Amino acid sequence: MKKLIAISTAAVALFAGTGFDAQAAGSHKVQSGDSLWNIGKTYGVSVKEMQELNKKNNHLIFPGEALQLPEKVSKEDKELLARLVHAESKGEPYEGKVAVATVVLNRVDSEQFPDSIKEVVYETSAGGIYQFSPVGNGQIDKAADEEAIKAVEEAIAFRGDGNNSLYFFNPDKTSDEWIRTRKVTKTIGNHVFAQ
Repeated sequence: MKKLIAISTAAVALFAGTGFDAQAAGSHKVQSGDSLWNIGKTYGVSVKEMQELNKKNNHLIFPGEALQLPEKVSKEDKELLARLVHAESKGEPYEGKVAVATVVLNRVDSEQFPDSIKEVVYETSAGGIYQFSPVGNGQIDKAADEEAIKAVEEAIAFRGDGNNSLYFFNPDKTSDEWIRTRKVTKTIGNHVFAQ
């Protein structure tokens, strides 16, 4: 179970230049016009985790209501994930960029993979090959664009929903037969997503 971060709502910083500067608070007082989706994106937390933590089975919230917020993804992890998304999905549609970020988050949440974004991104196979080619070829070190940053924020807010994809690949760029045996969940642009 994720820990809560106890920081006063007054300490919440607004988004700045990189898009990753909001700080998570222990709670949020609902204002008129708020939605779980916007609160999730503002604080960088999962809507589904927020619903579970607040025992909500729908998206209804009311002005004045105090919502407990789950632990957020760190600025460093968001930046790393955005760099991976940028490197892995250049030229792909925005939806595909969100899906790439979602695959990493799904792996963090899966028992089959490491428990942090950094560990998932830098994981190697038994043969010492990185799971994500941009790590091996150095593209991971290049700055992310605004679209990749936005895609990461959306994937975090969407975390826990979706098709449970744990893999993605471009069938035109891989000869790996094992990946083709995985159950396909969706095709977006040139990427096939699978479980």
